[in-house]
Amino acid sequence: MRLTVFGASGGIGQEIVRQGLAAGHQVTAVVRDRARLPVTGEGLEVFTAELDAPEALRPAVAGRDAVLSGLGPRGLKYAGIATTGTRAILRAMEAEGTRRFLAVSAAPLGPVPENETFFLRYVGTPLVSRVLRKHYDDLRGMEDEMRRSATDWTAVRPPQLKDQPVTGTYRTAIGGNLRGGSKIGRADVAHAMLAMVGDPGTLKQAVGVAY
Repeated sequence: MRLTVFGASGGIGQEIVRQGLAAGHQVTAVVRDRARLPVTGEGLEVFTAELDAPEALRPAVAGRDAVLSGLGPRGLKYAGIATTGTRAILRAMEAEGTRRFLAVSAAPLGPVPENETFFLRYVGTPLVSRVLRKHYDDLRGMEDEMRRSATDWTAVRPPQLKDQPVTGTYRTAIGGNLRGGSKIGRADVAHAMLAMVGDPGTLKQAVGVAY
């Protein structure tokens, strides 16, 4: 497949690029600073661009089988980048007729499972949601942009992210979150996103993913 990855220099973005190349895909990595992308390999194209102009992004998404995004604020002062950047990406995709789009969101945007553990229901999730309110507001705006778009989108909602090697062993829930799902590795989020590219059951859905 021909894939484009936005936020390619971030933790999940790098893993999508790395695993995509390892699987034999042609990968276009979109970054603002080429020096921040350590991944190399045959089949990799690096596209340098800002995310504020859809027209400038059209060459990066034209003719692609799927576009995957790891965009998200690195800190509270960057809140808003997911919404504005995704809006530009989606407009570029619509202009080029590129349909498949997957983006990293977050588990707190989804419903709390009815049988959730006491800690996550009453302590962990509410606390994190308050502390990172601006971060999650940005991701809500991003998901709203996706729903309004003409693309075949999927919002992938992981809980707390960890840096650890890919396992390929995790749970998913279409339209909801997973009981006790408090952590997942960035590499496994990337693995799940690549697996969802061709899964019709995830089209226009939010998908929870966790260990």
